[in-house]
Amino acid sequence: METIYVVIIVVLFILAVLDIIVGVGNDAANFLTSARGARVAPFTVIMIVAALGVLFGAVTSDGMMEIARSGIFVPSMFSFHNIMIIFVGVMVTDILLLNAFNSLGLPTSTTVSIIFELLGASIMMALIVLYEAGQPFSGVLEYINSATALKIIFGILTSIIFAFVFGIVIQWIMRLIFSFDYQRAINKYGAIVGGLALSIITYFIVIKGLKQSVFMSKPYQEFIDENTGLLLLGSFLFWTVLCQMLYWIFKVNVLKVIILAGTFALALSFAGNDLVNFIGAPLAAWQSFTIYLSTGTNAEMTMGALSAPIATPTLLLLGSGVIMALTLWLSKHARYVTQTEINLSSQNNQQEQFGSWAFARVLVRGAINLSEQVEKILPAKVSKFISLRFNSTENAAGSEPFDLMRASVNLIVSSFLISLGTSYKLPLSTTYVTFIVAMSTSLADGAWGRESAVYRITGVFTVISGWFLTAFVAFTVCAVAVLVFYLGDLYTILPIFALSLFVLYRSVYRKAKSNDDSKIEAINIEANEERLDVKSVENARLVFTNVSEIFKKLHAGFKNYNRKTLKKTFEHSKELDVQIKKIKDSINYSIRDINEHHIDSSHHYVQVIDYLREVSRSITLITEPSYKHVNNNHRSLINSQIEELEEINAKFEAYSVKALFIMEFRKFEELSLLTEQQTDLFAYINKVRKVHIKRVKDSEVNTRNSLLYLQILHEFKLVLSFSQNVVTAHRNLIQSIQ
Repeated sequence: METIYVVIIVVLFILAVLDIIVGVGNDAANFLTSARGARVAPFTVIMIVAALGVLFGAVTSDGMMEIARSGIFVPSMFSFHNIMIIFVGVMVTDILLLNAFNSLGLPTSTTVSIIFELLGASIMMALIVLYEAGQPFSGVLEYINSATALKIIFGILTSIIFAFVFGIVIQWIMRLIFSFDYQRAINKYGAIVGGLALSIITYFIVIKGLKQSVFMSKPYQEFIDENTGLLLLGSFLFWTVLCQMLYWIFKVNVLKVIILAGTFALALSFAGNDLVNFIGAPLAAWQSFTIYLSTGTNAEMTMGALSAPIATPTLLLLGSGVIMALTLWLSKHARYVTQTEINLSSQNNQQEQFGSWAFARVLVRGAINLSEQVEKILPAKVSKFISLRFNSTENAAGSEPFDLMRASVNLIVSSFLISLGTSYKLPLSTTYVTFIVAMSTSLADGAWGRESAVYRITGVFTVISGWFLTAFVAFTVCAVAVLVFYLGDLYTILPIFALSLFVLYRSVYRKAKSNDDSKIEAINIEANEERLDVKSVENARLVFTNVSEIFKKLHAGFKNYNRKTLKKTFEHSKELDVQIKKIKDSINYSIRDINEHHIDSSHHYVQVIDYLREVSRSITLITEPSYKHVNNNHRSLINSQIEELEEINAKFEAYSVKALFIMEFRKFEELSLLTEQQTDLFAYINKVRKVHIKRVKDSEVNTRNSLLYLQILHEFKLVLSFSQNVVTAHRNLIQSIQ
């Protein structure tokens, strides 16, 4: 029996490594968003600072490990065998759940995941034990550490409220004092601001956090407790002098120092608070196993010893920190999830990531009405003063999603709240805290204007609804997993472990494959008068080459009556349509910096994009009904129709090659030859349509076939017409530039 437990321990530590990788991919947004959003330093520098913070935080996280051992359930009520099943269920569920959220690009809470997984697993195991003992299920609360569990859940919910209130109030005060044109004031008073901010970081990271680490002996802890005020004063003076010297000697912007220090502090707080979410269960299982070996290898022994303080080996914590740091560098999920939070808090007008919900629209209308009423009550001078302080239009600092002032507040408030929770051994959700702080500061800054508020609010509620979903799914799935493991005994662990690895592999493989095999390459939407012509050609090439490829797939799908091929063709056309829609929706941001003397150029460039958008829509209107036709098991096109489509595609491919040649090399004198090709193809399509009408009369094809084929021919004529318009609009663009 010992052998199977050894295997379980090995499996759990493998799962722990995977959980760190998946979990850090999810939680990277917590400490990277502010520095990346403000573009305070090169990406490599930000990552080095964050990685160092993670390493330091990992080795100070020992005090949080007891949450997994005894924070949710009462160990003395469970046998060693039952405890092992609980921890295995928790780890399998955690990895699959976090991987699912990462794939969607939604930041969820690893803390909430682990808490509700432990709760679901322990309640299910308690019900099993009660059932086998013939006792009523009402005794389940005796197995749960209700006071601690409620304290943790209440702490998580309270931290969200504090995060919102502190974020919005502090950001509003800072903006009222410094406004968006803060640089001159920072040059004068930046050293004091830096000293205060860095002192706060020092207090909550060093004094409240590190004093409880394994490196701090009792005399040092007592010294810190007795001299906290003196240490704070010394810290403030030290940082103030240092910030002033850095500005005098090197002209260093103190806000950048605050942001990098805050990134380090938040990464440290994250690792110190959240490492238990990744390795807490495997570590508790290993400690349970050592107790099991030392007390006679009785699998039915109760595990009350887990409630006693147990030190975690420093090398294990350090190794976990190294894995976390490496994941930051290598995980694409980390950057994907981070981008969601940056988009929702961006100061700039941009292509919004989310749509709009009815609730968000009602909320925005209510906020607008309330704002108008408040403005009527306030004295005109006060209203004007506040309006000037919060006017970001004239003082926008480039294309950064938000400025250094907001990034600083984000980091200070977040690290303060998380470090405070860690000092009281409360596993706060770093995701919830940092996300809500980022949203509240962006709200205080007026980043959610009338043009973006409804989309941002929808995004926030989408993410928050994911949090509630996390708790429900974590509880339910983990409870079911424990039941499966118990009924199938521990020997079901290896098959389910293998299944979990397979699911993870498929998730990563599909993500990589979709990135590698994608036919649609992103086009840089920024433009200027010198490059409008180049962008026009690039966008046309994107569409024309993909249209030819789509028609080849369409022909192959009908020829082989292959549903999968036609499905891929439809997905390809949708991908093209989405990409062109993004380019069209972002057209204002592409041409906003164009010189006013090039208005005509901008007009013709917009025309090119409009016509390309129509081409992509027509292609989708061809591929969608084609896929549905075969997917519904209707009869395929007849051979003569398939041959006609092949001829149409060949003629269009020659047409598109000629069109791109004319556009790229400005051979507009050959435009008449292109028109001849268009006329020839139009004539051929008209001929095919007449032939098809004869087929209908001769009953060679049925109604569904006829409707589909006529739609394909009609939409292809539109493709051809809009393609010709693209070339003409590009010619006009070139002439207006010259």
